[in-house]
This record gives sequence, structure tokens and C-alpha cells, in this order.
Amino acid sequence: SFEFGVSQQATFLCATLSATENSSLDMGPELTRAVTNVVCSLCFNSSYQPGDPEFESMLQYSRGIVDTVAKQSMVDIFSWLQYFPNKDLALLKKCVEMRDKLLHQKFEKHKEAFRSDSVNDLMDALLRAKLNMENNNKHLFCEQELTDDYLLMTVADIFGAGVETTTTVLKWIVLYLLYYPEVQQKIQEELDQKIGFNRHPVLADRQHLNYLEATISEVLRIRPVAPLLIPHEALADTSIGEYHIPKGTEVVINLWSIHHDEKEWEEPGKFIPDRFLDKDGNRIYSPSPSFLPFGAGIRVCLGETLAKMELFLFIAWILQKFSLTVPEGDTLPEPEGKFGVVLQVPTYRVNATLREPWKEKVIEQ
Repeated sequence: SFEFGVSQQATFLCATLSATENSSLDMGPELTRAVTNVVCSLCFNSSYQPGDPEFESMLQYSRGIVDTVAKQSMVDIFSWLQYFPNKDLALLKKCVEMRDKLLHQKFEKHKEAFRSDSVNDLMDALLRAKLNMENNNKHLFCEQELTDDYLLMTVADIFGAGVETTTTVLKWIVLYLLYYPEVQQKIQEELDQKIGFNRHPVLADRQHLNYLEATISEVLRIRPVAPLLIPHEALADTSIGEYHIPKGTEVVINLWSIHHDEKEWEEPGKFIPDRFLDKDGNRIYSPSPSFLPFGAGIRVCLGETLAKMELFLFIAWILQKFSLTVPEGDTLPEPEGKFGVVLQVPTYRVNATLREPWKEKVIEQ
């Protein structure tokens, strides 16, 4: 199940933190590996170990795409700009080629080992769907076929949307926990009270961990991972309020502005997890219709359920066992992100110290 896969990666992540307890670390690569392995398990039934050259290559092209794709937003709107010399666009194309080459290699290995009676991951499911369509719908036009390129791009979309976004939110959460140790302590007290020390957090605990969930929601609000969401195109003449939107118009949604609207949020620039709780401490799932971290409508993020599961389980596992602090002599960067396809987090280091109950108690993994 998805939950088992996420919990397994949480186990490995906590083991890494335990191994580096006496030194500071940049949690970014470890969080990236954990989330990547969840998606890899879903798509390819595989995972990466530390130091894997394929994983390092994946990190390289992912960073390149994230760093450059948002800079090309003007190219999306004015396509003729692509014909002018553009260093960032050249780097973007190179990184996309690296991604496609890696995914193509995985795809070919899957095709060689594929058996229609055994589906172990998404790639197998797509290959079986392609085979069924070819066997049962030979009369259809070729443009309706599930081509190899279609399958590859489907998986590429899942990687692109499922790894960098969730990893970025996790890094924002950790940064805010370092800035607000009282919030971290309150989450740990909730974990201790509701779960204790004899078992690990499970997904069913979400309904009892209101303050943890409120903290995650507040991070999603104050630092939306996709501050401009994804550009849309009007499929027909329409209108938004008093504005006429002709067919074919590129529409960009300013989620940052929506999440910081003073008409909807009291002191929107302040980090206040309690805004997602009522006076009795019960969770308010959406205190404003302007809370849209995963978009809305038919184009809402398809990975919302998996992303929420990962955010909850990874943070719950980490804070159950570790206290996160700023390394001695280090200064935390201001929580101001770099705008791009995702709101990139400034680099920082962390001390992960095993909490007292876990120094004396070992529970079975």
C-alpha cells in the first residue's frame, strides 16, 4: 500500500538522522531521496540507495528543470521567443533530455520483463492498458493509441509533479519548525499523548493529531509550493468577474496573493498554525475558501492524497523520535523563497537529536 511505502521510507530517513546525530546535516537530499523512492516504488517498483549514480543524475536534472522552467514563462506566453538565443532555455532542454533518457532506459527494462498477468507498479499497469487497447481496439485511429511516448510522458509528469513539490513543502516545514521551536514542542507533546513510544505513527492517527495537521496546513498557506500554480488556457470565451477572457488566453493564478489576502486572512504574513483550529482545538480544514494549496476544480492536483500522506507521515515520524535545532554557530536564513516553478527553500543545516525516551527505548521497526 501507499502507506506502507511511505512508512518504509520514513524508517530509512530516521535511520539516516540517527547516524548523523552528532553532526549537522542538510536534510534536503535525504528528504528528496525519501520522496523520490516513494514515487519510484509507485512507478517502477524500485528505490535508490545513498550514493546511487542514477539518483545523483536525477537530482541534477531535477534541479536544472526547477531552476530554469519558471524563467521560461514568457516563452510559454510568447512562443516566438524560443527562436532567440537563450542560455536558460538551452539548459532546460538539456535537463529534459537527461530526464527522458533515464526514463526511457527504465521503460525499456520494464517492457522486456513485462508480463500481462503480473502488475507490480504503474508502469506495468500502463503497459497492460496499452496491450489491451491494441488487442481490442485495432479499428481505432492511430492518434487514439497509447504510444510509448504517451506512457513515458505520463510517468514523467508524475515524477515532475510528485517529487519536487512534496520535497519542497517538507523543507519549508522543517525550516518553520526551526524558527518556531514552541510549535515543534507542541507537536511532540501531541505525538507523545496520542501515540506514545510503543509504536510508530500511522495514517489513521491524522484524525487525532490536529495541531500537526494545522501546522502543515499553515505552511502550505504561508509558503505555497506553487505560488503561481500551473498556467491554464481558456478553451472557450468566458469571463472572470467583470473581465472577459477570450478563447486561447493564457491564465495565471496568483496563489501567493490569494493566500496572503488581508480580506481573507488575519495577519497573513504571520505563521499561526492555530488559524486552522477552532477554540476547542478541533481542526478547521479550510478556514477560508481562499485556501487552495492544491488548486481547485477539475484541474486540482491529482497527487493531493499522496502528498498529504507523505507530509503527515514523514513529519510525524521525524518529530516523534527527534528534536530539530539550529547547529551552534549557524544562522537560519530568512524564510523568503526563491520564486520559480516551485517556491524554492533557502539552504540550511539541522541538528537532529534523538529525544530522551528513544535513547533508552528501542521499538521494532
